[in-house]
Amino acid sequence: MSATPINEEDLHAYADGRLQAGRRAEVEAWLSEHPEMRQAVAEWRLQGERLHRAFDPVLDEAVPARLAEAARPSRRLPLRLAAAVAWLAIGGVVGYAVRGHAPPAPQSSASLPRQAALAHAVFSPEVRHPVEVGAAEETHLVAWLSKRLGAELKPPRLAAQGFELVGGRLLPGEAGPVAQFMYQDARGQRLTLYVRKDAQQNGETAFRYARENGIGVFYWLGGRFGYALSGEMEKPDLLRIATAVYQQLNP
Repeated sequence: MSATPINEEDLHAYADGRLQAGRRAEVEAWLSEHPEMRQAVAEWRLQGERLHRAFDPVLDEAVPARLAEAARPSRRLPLRLAAAVAWLAIGGVVGYAVRGHAPPAPQSSASLPRQAALAHAVFSPEVRHPVEVGAAEETHLVAWLSKRLGAELKPPRLAAQGFELVGGRLLPGEAGPVAQFMYQDARGQRLTLYVRKDAQQNGETAFRYARENGIGVFYWLGGRFGYALSGEMEKPDLLRIATAVYQQLNP
């Protein structure tokens, strides 16, 4: 392995798919030992994909007539220049936020499935360290996470649906700590239940579905918590399991 330390430029280049194979392997090895940065890189990659979907279609469009006059002497300046400026501005905002200077975004139900899907994408492929505390120490796991979130947690039982608890971990959320419980079936397929504590008691229990980069997420608010069940499976299959989770957590 190269003696050159992994830096922020390497991480952004990795997220953008711009690293050579050798350096990419070094970054992947480093990320395997730094799960908190692996989650951040996954979020950068998702953000980049969304920006490309939003802006790539207009890169080669002509400038609207009302703006073309301002582009003299080139009256048909392509929007590539404007798009480039927009990318620089967005990059500056993203970089500013990444360095921790931006104020925290308000917690909302809309962010719940995105954060849950990111956490699922980061940790569900892990072979050696999928969780911080295994199911063999479930009593300790539940007590620890309940203490950190400041309210009692009750991980659902999914044996009837073919899934057993693997364990769980503590994650950083938008407005405080978040718990993630992981489940696995006999084939090795994994589900994750993302649990965050809401700022106040919430009576809204609407059951919603979202899909984030191939990961299905059923999510809802119940009492003091927001819940999101994530898995890489078809919607009807995930719905069956999510319904069982919902019924146990919202009797």
